[in-house]
Amino acid sequence: MYNLSGVTKTYTKHGGTIAAVQDASLSIADGEWIAIQGRTGSGKSTLLQLLGAMLRPDHGVLSFQDRDLASLPETMLTQVRAAEIGFVFQAFNLIPTLSAVENVEAALVPHRVPPAELRARAALALDSVGLADRAHHLPSELSGGQQQRVGIARALVKQPKVLLADEPTGNLDVDTRDEIMSLLETLWRERGLTLVLVTHDSGIAGRAQRIVAMKDGRLSIALAPEEHS
Repeated sequence: MYNLSGVTKTYTKHGGTIAAVQDASLSIADGEWIAIQGRTGSGKSTLLQLLGAMLRPDHGVLSFQDRDLASLPETMLTQVRAAEIGFVFQAFNLIPTLSAVENVEAALVPHRVPPAELRARAALALDSVGLADRAHHLPSELSGGQQQRVGIARALVKQPKVLLADEPTGNLDVDTRDEIMSLLETLWRERGLTLVLVTHDSGIAGRAQRIVAMKDGRLSIALAPEEHS
């Protein structure tokens, strides 16, 4: 699914250059669950944004489904993000004035889905994360775990090939963290998704099929969870 070779992303800050991702090479298979683990500032979120076609690399090849994201026109990158990649965020990123089901529906707006299908798909997505009975609640009326479930439903309603999760349990307590991770694992298995999850938590990373450590913008050897522990 993904093949990265020599991928580098730099930023200019205070007159200097910071390499957020340095010479990264990595392959991610279709249907694989991989965890990218590292401390804050290690570059893992930048790498996830590169994988999600939200950023372009300055150097290197970043291939997704045999298309080089570094060279695709912006219109095509927008189509890739909208149709093929689902995003789950640490801060949930829900629109506070919209209900749960309306937040999920918003993900389908770029696809011009007919209204009846829009409502049906959004309701089904909420049901798949156990929130059918909270469809008309505002985010402020939901717990943190419920808000993250809405975020997951919003990502899945597009029926993406890949799910990118950036510290999806970072704002949750331990019990809720485990519930969300169990939900993600179930959805990954049932839907045959490719799941790339960024975390600083070894307990979360250890649930993945493979762990890639990141430090100072560089990837280290991929480990199986039992080797990492």
